[in-house]
Amino acid sequence: MFYLETERLRIEHLTLEDADFILRLLNDSSFLENIGDKGVRNLEDARSYLRDGPMASYKENGFGLFRVSNKHSGAVIGMCGLISREVLDDVDIGYALLPEFSGQGYATESARAVLDFAKEQLHLDPIVAVVSPGNSASVRVLEKLGMEFTRKVRLDSTQPEIDLFA
Repeated sequence: MFYLETERLRIEHLTLEDADFILRLLNDSSFLENIGDKGVRNLEDARSYLRDGPMASYKENGFGLFRVSNKHSGAVIGMCGLISREVLDDVDIGYALLPEFSGQGYATESARAVLDFAKEQLHLDPIVAVVSPGNSASVRVLEKLGMEFTRKVRLDSTQPEIDLFA
């Protein structure tokens, strides 16, 4: 089974058993504000999100969004991983944490591990990231990873422009 480890974190594939966590994370106000509403309202929606999103991406691309857990307590704290989008030329990295785990360096730590995996194991380079304007916490993470703003992009014609970092 796939996993990565850092000093504090274990990063591994999401499974259908993560539906409770996904339901909570995707309905957190920060997730809704900065990433968007994925329409996940109940456990069945969460299982569909997992099957059609991360789990399908593992099969199709060999990567996807991963569960991030505290290595010592076992608590699931967020997700971080790689996303292949038709509208972007390069794979992008994404991450989201439950609110009680924000501001503790976990996003940077997990994103660094995923970036290293992407470059060293998958030979993906460059990796980009998209972020909503005004999401200063996420911008700080990207800057700590050595990424810089390059341009505005639109992932969907119905959505506002967002910032692309590389």
